Amino acid sequence: MRDAVIVEAVRTPIGKGKPNGSLAHVHPVELLAHTLRTLVERSGVDPALIDDVIGGTVDQVGEQAMNTTRYAALSAGFPETVPATTVDRQCGSSQQAVHFAAQGVISGAYDLVVACGVESMSRVPMWSNVPPGKDPFGPGIAARYPEGLVPQGISAELISAKWSITREQMDSFAVSSHRKAAEAWQKGLFDAEVAPLDGVSRDECVRPDSTLDVLAGLRPAYHDPAFAERFPQIEWNVTAGNASPINDGASAVLITSSETAARLGLRPLARLHSFAVTGSDPLLMLTGVIPATEKVLRRAALSLDDIDLFEVNEAFSSVVLSWAQETGADLDKVNVHGGAIALGHPLGASGTRLTTTLVHAMRERGARYALQTMCEAGGLANAMILEGV
Repeated sequence: MRDAVIVEAVRTPIGKGKPNGSLAHVHPVELLAHTLRTLVERSGVDPALIDDVIGGTVDQVGEQAMNTTRYAALSAGFPETVPATTVDRQCGSSQQAVHFAAQGVISGAYDLVVACGVESMSRVPMWSNVPPGKDPFGPGIAARYPEGLVPQGISAELISAKWSITREQMDSFAVSSHRKAAEAWQKGLFDAEVAPLDGVSRDECVRPDSTLDVLAGLRPAYHDPAFAERFPQIEWNVTAGNASPINDGASAVLITSSETAARLGLRPLARLHSFAVTGSDPLLMLTGVIPATEKVLRRAALSLDDIDLFEVNEAFSSVVLSWAQETGADLDKVNVHGGAIALGHPLGASGTRLTTTLVHAMRERGARYALQTMCEAGGLANAMILEGV
């Protein structure tokens, strides 16, 4: 049976997703094109050999409409014969792209494929694809959930309440994320994965001086009287400090088989071992990482103790802390170079950003197995296990 390996992984630095952000001047097609161009330059592959480019983007509207991935590939200089498609599994879009790419290689449908993602939240704000007054859910969902669904921030609050996670615990986790990211930059651990762009070479949201005292002064980000009445258990502990920011960025990984890698003289960074995707309660929409982790471990015939490193997307502190409570995972092995709270969360790019950071951390630490999982809007989650080679 064929396998699938990652032979190169790159990302842009991550900018603030605001008009004054360091990458706000860059069109999203060009953000993604930069990673694709860097990917083939660093790997040395002939882009004409690439069978497909699968990209993730969440808000597919405006400057991110019309199959962004296709035009990024063309802008990167790939031959017109190289196809591309854009997928949406919300925050896990580009992790899903990795799953699709690897599954294509393992099945024999592909020999060489790119999985990637982009989001420019400064130029295409979140929810831009839902015009005012329009209902993206429809009457069937209204009938199934008559009290109504909730925004992700409320889900994060409900998770905090259900797992009795305190404000101090969430703030402490956020401070740790910034500290680890700052240390990784200081030690040069991101140098191999980041492709500087237009003079921007560092992640813009990392705050090395973040402290518990600073975060304790922030106000609740999602307090709403109607939701407070509906969910009296909420203590309103989620703030801008213990949640991920909005960001601009892109990332990409090159996937092939071990056989093709040897033939082309490429050095594998990690083997894509096992995959899982699952659905969960749309009200607690961010908890899917718990069953997804269980599912992928079961498929891999591995236990939690076999995993040396974890990447769990830090959409909110409460997501990772509830996952750790349920799984029993050692937080010292989680997001060892910092996570989305510090580095940022450019939605469509985050899946392959996590993968990029993870494969480089695996090589740096000599990890045998690593697990990546992401929560996603609508009650979804992806998980996968990588194996060192």
